[in-house]
Amino acid sequence: MKAVSKGGVSQRQLRVGEQVRHALSDLLRRGEVRDDLIETAVISVSEVRMSPDLKIATAFISPLGAKDDGAIVAALNRNARFIRGRVSPALRQMKYMPEFRFRLDTSYDNFARIDELLRSPEVARDLDGEDDKEKE
Repeated sequence: MKAVSKGGVSQRQLRVGEQVRHALSDLLRRGEVRDDLIETAVISVSEVRMSPDLKIATAFISPLGAKDDGAIVAALNRNARFIRGRVSPALRQMKYMPEFRFRLDTSYDNFARIDELLRSPEVARDLDGEDDKEKE
């Protein structure tokens, strides 16, 4: 029987995803991918989600200080086969080497938007009203 967390993702998927994230981060840090866009950008790999059969790894990346995030994601996807070959020694314990797919991580944008909403005067006024009710 397979252990599945509340989100429907198994512990194995999470563990392997974290191993793949570390291998990708190391590869990008070492600058082994020969592409002008990738070489000039600092790329953070925030999460890697594995498919249930562990054959597809979707890496969510955040290019830091880049002008065109979409172009960097496209460059990584163009080089996905090369990247797959370069991280295989680090993931040699896996039965199958996963196919890599790169996506832009928008979670930081979502966090910033929520933070901005929470700091807006309308929400702050409503939150202050709730604090007064709790004191009574």
